Amino acid sequence: MSGPRPVVLSGPSGAGKSTLMKRLMKDYEGVFGFSVSHTTRNPRPGEEDGKDYHFSTREAVQEGIDQGHFIENAEFSGNLYGTSKTAIEDVRAKNLICILDVDIQGVRRIKETDLNPIYISIQPPSMDVLEKRLRDRQTESEESLQKRLEAARIDMELSKEPGVFDFIIINDDQDRAYEELKETLNDEIQKVQETKP
Repeated sequence: MSGPRPVVLSGPSGAGKSTLMKRLMKDYEGVFGFSVSHTTRNPRPGEEDGKDYHFSTREAVQEGIDQGHFIENAEFSGNLYGTSKTAIEDVRAKNLICILDVDIQGVRRIKETDLNPIYISIQPPSMDVLEKRLRDRQTESEESLQKRLEAARIDMELSKEPGVFDFIIINDDQDRAYEELKETLNDEIQKVQETKP
C-alpha cells in the first residue's frame, strides 16, 4: 500500500477518541480520511450508513472475515465490528492519512499485518473519570456500562505494555490532548499538505 502512514487510534470507550478525531478532521480538511468500519449493530440516532459505519448483517461481515477481507475484527456486546482492507485503500488512494479507530484486540491484529501505522492510545485520566463520562452519556443499560468499564480496565492495563503503542495521550484536558495529538502527527500532516496543489 502506498500513501501516507495510517494512524491507529485506540483507547477505551469514553476516553475521548471520537471528539479528538472530529476536531482533527475539521481543522485539517483534506488531510485525514476515516476508514469506515463495518458493524452488525443497529445505527444510533443520527448515525449514517457509509459515514459512521457500514451497517451490515452478521452473515455478510462474517463472510468478509472468513475470506480475509478485514484487516481486523472484534466482537463486542454481541455485535461484530471490523475494518475492511478496501476501506483503508479507499482513503489512501486519495493521498489522505487514514485514521482507524480500533480496540486493543484490533491493535494486536493490525500488528500482524504490513500496514505500518502510527499507533496512538487515547486514555482517560482515571477509571473514575471514565465511568462518569460514560454515565453522563446515558446511552447504556447498567449491564452494558459495566461491560464497557471492564473492557476499559483491560484496555488501560494492556496499553502500558512496552511496544504496543508509539504514543499514549492522557485526555485529562481536551485542548492539551488535542495539541499533543497534532504534534504527534505533524510530520505526516506536513507530507500530505506538501503534495496538495
